[in-house]
Amino acid sequence: MATETNLLPSSVDPKSGFCSKTKTYQSLRPQVPLPPPSQPLSITDYTLSQLHNSPTLVSDKAVLIEATTGRRVSYGEFLSQVHSLTSSLQTRFPSLSKGHVAFILTPTSLHVPVLYFSLMALGVTVSPANPIGSDSEVAHQVRLCNPVISFATSATVKKLSRLSIPLGTVLLDSPEFDSMINAKAASTTHRRVEIAQSDSAAILYSSGTTGRVKGVVLTHRNLIALIAGFVQLRHFGNPDPDEPEPVSFFTLPLFHVFGFMMAVRAVSNAETMVIVERFDFETMLRAVEKYRATYMPVSPPLVVALVKSDLAKKYDLGSLRMLACGGAPLGKEVTLKFNAKFPNTEIVQGYGLTETGGGATRTLGPEESLRYGSTGRLAENMEAKIVDPETGEALPPGQRGELWLRGPTVMKGYVGDDKATAETFASGGWLKTGDLCYFDSEGFLFIVDRLKELIKYKAYQVPPVELEQLLHSHPEIADAAVIPYPDEEAGQIPMAFVVRKPGSNVTEAQVIDFIAKQVAPYKKVRRVSFINSIPKNPAGKILRRELVALVLPAGASKL
Repeated sequence: MATETNLLPSSVDPKSGFCSKTKTYQSLRPQVPLPPPSQPLSITDYTLSQLHNSPTLVSDKAVLIEATTGRRVSYGEFLSQVHSLTSSLQTRFPSLSKGHVAFILTPTSLHVPVLYFSLMALGVTVSPANPIGSDSEVAHQVRLCNPVISFATSATVKKLSRLSIPLGTVLLDSPEFDSMINAKAASTTHRRVEIAQSDSAAILYSSGTTGRVKGVVLTHRNLIALIAGFVQLRHFGNPDPDEPEPVSFFTLPLFHVFGFMMAVRAVSNAETMVIVERFDFETMLRAVEKYRATYMPVSPPLVVALVKSDLAKKYDLGSLRMLACGGAPLGKEVTLKFNAKFPNTEIVQGYGLTETGGGATRTLGPEESLRYGSTGRLAENMEAKIVDPETGEALPPGQRGELWLRGPTVMKGYVGDDKATAETFASGGWLKTGDLCYFDSEGFLFIVDRLKELIKYKAYQVPPVELEQLLHSHPEIADAAVIPYPDEEAGQIPMAFVVRKPGSNVTEAQVIDFIAKQVAPYKKVRRVSFINSIPKNPAGKILRRELVALVLPAGASKL
């Protein structure tokens, strides 16, 4: 598909993208032109320039709709608010300047995208965090990013009260903030700030699924490269003139890398975003029906819920054209069941990390979506290696190893943690992802599991994700997670946590037998615990360390 516009060297296999000389994988997508690196340019200016070039931009078109209240912000109002807030911040906080960090602790609201765009226009690094994080988690994040100002709400500000933030905290639900974003245009002319693309734009926090969160520093250049790729996708294929205007329902919070990037992408494409303060499954179904949502960024547990829940039958979800699934691998069984239940909705998968600003691979179009279990091909401008964790050897298609990535979206490093940055990067600018993966003969990436989460049963490695996908295919199981459990003889054994569907009495023996019939003997689940819900982060990733803590005494596990 892409090779006509992306001329590959003769040493690169045009089917897989594997280069026999360098042992690296090249993207098969057309290269996306980026602005010269030396050109001063912020992600705000770049995104708004793409917005103004959009053929569908109309000033009274909604950019944001609050699902529960119906309140909306038009593109005309949004641009005016960004301009007003930028000017107000310069006036009220004259010492706030380029290179400073703003810590943001607020639920999703109509104000959050305005705040992001305004701060980044000033060269201030935005650092949004989970508003329901514990006091100690928030204190840890503040120590890492060292902010000079913070933004919160009256409900979250108490978590910041004992922390040292020089310019204090602005409340987004206060009359003061309201006057800042609605200042009269006549009195608001902000001083233009020259921003280098290499300047920091955002500090986003990593998943923290196996340990403490880290602050990932993304530059304006990183974000520009991501948005440039999305803008190119706008021209992918042959758009149907009868297709409805794109309306995205946001299942993910705006502080998470997936939600953050999808919000910037939506603005660059002049699309409408439907948002909720806190995600709720039925609220989502109601909003998709009411606002005729066409697109949703989702995590695999949400796809599982759509397949298994009877609630989905109560609502008209016929407007949905596409789900963009990321955060963890999505199993073939679940995908097939989803396709049967929602035949007019396409699932496209992607893979990325906070450290790559999101999408490093993705599926494009219905044909690629049929590669069940794959997270797609390498995104434009991206390179990869599959490296044997034992020998350090770079591997060809079909062989499993750690995925390494290199490209213009790869982070600058971890804030306040030089040791972690050094451990994560290999020479030559390669980012070591920590994920066990392989490419097939046609350049499609398959994620096996996190290297750190593989269960070591005797001499074998067991990927928890594989067992979780099988458990999800059981008709009486609503959700599941698998962890390593210490065993004197085997080292570790797979232990499953299972959430029964309402009304189910499925037993431990039945769950063990169900898996045993489908896997090699060393992969069998050997313990089962029934639980009310599986702990997950906002992107839907399982927090295995919390499950380990439930069954192991403190200090018994090195996980």
